[in-house]
Amino acid sequence: VAAVAESKLLAERIAQWRGPAETKDGHRVQLLANVQDGNAARIASDTQAEGIGLFRTEMCFLSALEEPSVDEQAEVYKKVLERFPNSKVVVRSLDAGSDKPVAFATMADEMNPALGVRGLRVARANEPLLTRQLDAIAKAVKELGRDENAPTWVMAPMVATAREAKWFAGLCAERGLVAGAMIEVPAAALMADKIMPHLDFVSIGTNDLTQYTMAADRMSPQLAYLTDPWQPAVLRLIQHTCEEGKRTNTAVGVCGEAAADPLLACVLAGLGVNSLSSASTAIAGVGAQLSALDFDTCVKAAEAAINAEGATEARQKVRDILQP
Repeated sequence: VAAVAESKLLAERIAQWRGPAETKDGHRVQLLANVQDGNAARIASDTQAEGIGLFRTEMCFLSALEEPSVDEQAEVYKKVLERFPNSKVVVRSLDAGSDKPVAFATMADEMNPALGVRGLRVARANEPLLTRQLDAIAKAVKELGRDENAPTWVMAPMVATAREAKWFAGLCAERGLVAGAMIEVPAAALMADKIMPHLDFVSIGTNDLTQYTMAADRMSPQLAYLTDPWQPAVLRLIQHTCEEGKRTNTAVGVCGEAAADPLLACVLAGLGVNSLSSASTAIAGVGAQLSALDFDTCVKAAEAAINAEGATEARQKVRDILQP
């Protein structure tokens, strides 16, 4: 009976939450939505999402046999951007390859596609594919009249080195776009001090970061115990990234599934994450949980999680702190 009453109380608190997301003592965390097309952006615009933290552009072109023109791409991007005319939108450049095969941008017959030519790596051998996409994003931004009051940020997936970050940032700068990178490769987290000076922001993709940190295929049900984002090894990489973000004054977001877990979201806030982007349906739950705590409690939860022996223990320790 107590559990039912508690569950009902939580549901009411989530339903009543209106944002913006902040702890009881006023520590702000921006809550954004992950979307893949104009329809998802429309749905997100009816929630408490403060903007879009991950626009998965490759999802628009999974059925395309040939690369759409710059004009065709711009029209697709406008459908998402126009749903948040006065808010931040973070566009991810084409994350083709591995489990997201795009016909015009995927290597055939790779032995291990998850560790192969995917994300930004596709553009190493085909830079015009990337520059045309950046041209299309810049065209959409210009035609909609977006400015610093509605910032449009662009980030590259699968960045592993400072050299890649510098190259991508240069291409963005030529088009007046704000440049960032996904932190999905452990090397990028460990080398954040060298990567961040080239960028305006980073966004941690916890799904791939966990997969690569734990050397466990995220598509394998047998390895789900390893690909749990509560793994302390993953949280320590996030902590390191946030520390370098503070030192270099670089915004650090999270846009993996971890951002949708209300308890883990509090840990991420405690580690120093500035923004959390998730499925729009998860935003109210995360916001309501943050609003029930003060920031020091989030910091304590973060410390408990990174000092745990494993994911199960980390989750339980945090639950004991946040839901005593």
